[in-house]
Amino acid sequence: MNSKKILVTGGAGFIGSHLVDRLIQNDYDVAIIDNLSTGKKQNLNPKAKFYNLDIRDSKISEVFKKEKPKIVFHLAAYLNLQESIVHPSECSDINILGSINIVENFIKFNEDVPNSKFIFSSTGGAIYGDASVLPTPESCPTFPLSPYGVSKLSFEKYLDYYHEIFNLPFIVLSYAYVYGPRQKKGVIPIFCENILKNKKVFIHNSGEQTRDFVFVKDVVEANILSMNSVKGVFNIGMEKEISINTIFDEINKLLRLNAQKQYKKLSFPGKTKSCLDSNKARKELKWDPIYDFDKGLKETVNWFKNEN
Repeated sequence: MNSKKILVTGGAGFIGSHLVDRLIQNDYDVAIIDNLSTGKKQNLNPKAKFYNLDIRDSKISEVFKKEKPKIVFHLAAYLNLQESIVHPSECSDINILGSINIVENFIKFNEDVPNSKFIFSSTGGAIYGDASVLPTPESCPTFPLSPYGVSKLSFEKYLDYYHEIFNLPFIVLSYAYVYGPRQKKGVIPIFCENILKNKKVFIHNSGEQTRDFVFVKDVVEANILSMNSVKGVFNIGMEKEISINTIFDEINKLLRLNAQKQYKKLSFPGKTKSCLDSNKARKELKWDPIYDFDKGLKETVNWFKNEN
C-alpha cells in the first residue's frame, strides 16, 4: 500500500470517479468529498472513504484534520457554463470561495506543505474566449466569456498566491471538452440519451461550432502524471476541432438509428471554435493520449446503450 493519502473533491462525479478508480487500482489510500449535487452514489468506489459535504462547508476542516492528505485533486465545481450566466453569484461562491476553503484547510492541516501537491481541474475551453490562435497554447491571453470561465481562472490566480506565500506546489490542468462513460451533462450524453429514447434532438445555432473532445481515461492519465510533475499549467486536449453536427451524425451512425436533428438559436451565442494546444503536457508531463475520437465515442455510446 502506498503511504501517501490522497483526497479527491468531486470523487462521485464524472471525471472524479474515474480518477478515484484509477488511484484505488494503484493502491493509494483515497478519501472523497462530494455533496452528490451532480455526482452519483453508484459512481463511488467502495474502497474509498466518502464524506458527503459541500466544499463550502465549515466541516471540511474536520476531514482534513482526520485524513491529512498529501495530494489533493480538486475537481468539485459548479459545472454548467450556460447556467453560470444566469447564476453568476452561485457559480462564484462554489468555484472561488469553495475552492479557497479546500486549499486553506489543506495548508492548515498539512505538516509538510512544500512536499505535497494540489492538482486543480480547470477549463481550457472556457478561459481563452474566442482565441485568435488555434490550437490555443497556454501562452495565449485569457479572456473568459462566462462566469464559469471567470471563476475557474480566478482560482488559478489564487493558487499563484498560495504558492508564493505558502510554497504550495500546484498543477493546473486546463481541459478541453471531456467526454466518456458516466457523463450526464453536455452535448454527447444529451444526444445519446435523447436519440436512444426517441426524443427530439436540438442543436444550438448552426451546429458548425467546433470543440476539442478528449476522452475521460486520457484525462485521468494526465492527472496521474501530474502527481510527479513540477508546478505548471497544462492544456489537456486532442488538438482537433470537431463540429457539433459531426458529433450528432457519428452518434446516430453508431446507434444505427435515424434520429432527426432540429436547430435552436441561443440568445447567448457562445464560442464558435475551441481547440487546445497540448504540446506542453506531452513534453513535460509525458502525456500520450491513447484514445482517438472514434475509439472514445464508440466506448461512450456503448455505455449509454447499456445504461438505457
